[in-house]
Amino acid sequence: MIMEGIIQAEGLQIEAPSVRKPPWLKARAPGGPNFLELKKLMRDHNLHTVCEEAKCPNIGECWEERTATFLILGDTCTRRCSFCAIKHGLPTELDLNEPERVAETVRVLGLQHAVITSVNRDDLKDGGASIFAATIRKIRERLEGCTIEVLIPDFKGSYEALLMVLEARPDILNHNTETVPRLYKEVRPGAKYERSLELLARAKRYDPTMLTKSGLILGFGEEKEELLQTMRDLLSVGCDILTLGQYLRPTSLDRHLPVVKYYTPEEFQELKRLGEGMGFGHVEAGPLVRSSYHAGRQAREVTPHPSPLT
Repeated sequence: MIMEGIIQAEGLQIEAPSVRKPPWLKARAPGGPNFLELKKLMRDHNLHTVCEEAKCPNIGECWEERTATFLILGDTCTRRCSFCAIKHGLPTELDLNEPERVAETVRVLGLQHAVITSVNRDDLKDGGASIFAATIRKIRERLEGCTIEVLIPDFKGSYEALLMVLEARPDILNHNTETVPRLYKEVRPGAKYERSLELLARAKRYDPTMLTKSGLILGFGEEKEELLQTMRDLLSVGCDILTLGQYLRPTSLDRHLPVVKYYTPEEFQELKRLGEGMGFGHVEAGPLVRSSYHAGRQAREVTPHPSPLT
């Protein structure tokens, strides 16, 4: 697969060379018995998963292990990030019964760790925060002992919306930074780097014992020092867990950025070593790593580190 193109950032044009997909980017093909059972369960309860909507390469592995990341607030995002496969548009409804259905599915699956994420819902006053909070509470009612991770949007910087989620007491508060500041306008239009850092800082100030987490996608044309500085920025706001994964272009459409670089497994391991040397409690790094990959293990093994914000 050849990917070519030009990335524009900060008024500059960065030419993306022809980059061939390397042989190590292979994932388990979906289709085992647990995968099929989980897929049926999601359809029976009229639920979405980010695994499907974002075309995650790990869906075969994770679903066969009976883990999935629930996508709440519909399947249509009000933003149009240049790396994401989720469809863009204006959502037409808000499903107030969704938290109950997610909680029941978590109970049926008997999950030890549940991950809840969403599309951006900038059309809602609270950005969907109340649905996140209700989902957390419903899961707590249905399945005692299940740890809960939420991967939340930035709620356009609303502290009131963030507070709704924090007061529901998730075990892990995750918000992805996605890329380095220089590339934000092209990679994450509608988002702000400083806003994402402040969200993570606010969560840690609210409860220093709550694990916070963020993720970066590599391959947009970031320089190594830019990447390391972004990692240091995340550590400075108390981020405990960091995920690093390879950007894979969802389609050849112009709205999806080309891949500028494929990082080798060895480069990912070096970044993991550097990140943990900086002070992160855990760095999950690899070509196919995504934000919720091995999330349950992280929840069990990582403890919050002393935050410079408290």
